Amino acid sequence: MKAHRPLGPVTHSQAFSPVSVFAGQAVVMGAGLALAASMALPSVFWALSAFLVATVLSGAGLVSRYPHNVLGLCNTTTLLRAALVAFLFGTLFFTTEVSGWLVFAVGAFAFALDGLDGWFARRSGLQSDFGARFDMETDAALGAVLALWVMLSGTAQAYVLILGFARYAFVAAGWVWPQLRGNLPPSFRRKAVCVVQIAALLLLVFPLTPAAVLAPLSLTASLALSYSFGADIHWLLRRSK
Repeated sequence: MKAHRPLGPVTHSQAFSPVSVFAGQAVVMGAGLALAASMALPSVFWALSAFLVATVLSGAGLVSRYPHNVLGLCNTTTLLRAALVAFLFGTLFFTTEVSGWLVFAVGAFAFALDGLDGWFARRSGLQSDFGARFDMETDAALGAVLALWVMLSGTAQAYVLILGFARYAFVAAGWVWPQLRGNLPPSFRRKAVCVVQIAALLLLVFPLTPAAVLAPLSLTASLALSYSFGADIHWLLRRSK
């Protein structure tokens, strides 16, 4: 007896698993990244290596923590942002050969896409802990790469790394003080400060930003970020008592 076939065309979710779609998109985006890097950078090695690490780590999270049977445009958008961040990582090794305009344009595009992934997830009902973590880690990587570019290009001193690595320092502190590993509630303040952080870094990268503005800008953004992390640390420590 023949098995009954589903009525209508086979849907995307029926035909391909989220992992296979993710892998296919990663291959396509990796090829695009290789082409772009070959035209703009002396070597594609660092950009492609960064994207490979990003896709392996995010793919592992997708396998273990993604609850839906459709990948969705939300996660595709975040993967595209990861590819853009990987391109920016590749520029760090050629700061004297790469135009600041290019770094600013790619960084601004990656920043502009932030928020779209969350909007797509809510619109399609594909919210997940994986997607939120993927988005957050991509944001953190973008901040870290931009901060390193600003320092290596001579635009600001090493103190600018506060803007790029405060979150990684917070995560590292959690391994020493387990109280800091708790889950934080959603916070508009945290989201707003993240926007201020990346926007400030982009202004520091922007070639036409007046030199007199650079130090006050980085100091103000660093203080805002430090306050935000301080508030989260205080909340976590108080809850652990």
